[in-house]
Amino acid sequence: MPIVNLSEPFSVLVTLVLFVLVLLLSREIKKSNITCIMLLIFLTLIVSHCIEYVMVVDPTGIIKQTIAKCIAVDFVFILLSFISYLWIDDIEAKERKIKSIDNGLEWFWKKV
Repeated sequence: MPIVNLSEPFSVLVTLVLFVLVLLLSREIKKSNITCIMLLIFLTLIVSHCIEYVMVVDPTGIIKQTIAKCIAVDFVFILLSFISYLWIDDIEAKERKIKSIDNGLEWFWKKV
């Protein structure tokens, strides 16, 4: 079985609650480093799941299927944490009056 099993609904819910709490903390103190750490944790998690997928010997395929589900959930959390990192970085840049790393989320709220 995977080290961190994100194929179960309860563990996904706990991870989502932690994700939202970290995002709220990061938004409150206006520091993008916290969301960057969260993104790095999810990247490390997906790398460990990929290594586990390659290394596991499973004649029935059940464990590989579970790890594949975990990898899919990891991708979703990586996408969410990357978007939240860009968002908090933009907030931090406006607060400190510095240049943002990337203004890639501008098209979300840009009036056409």
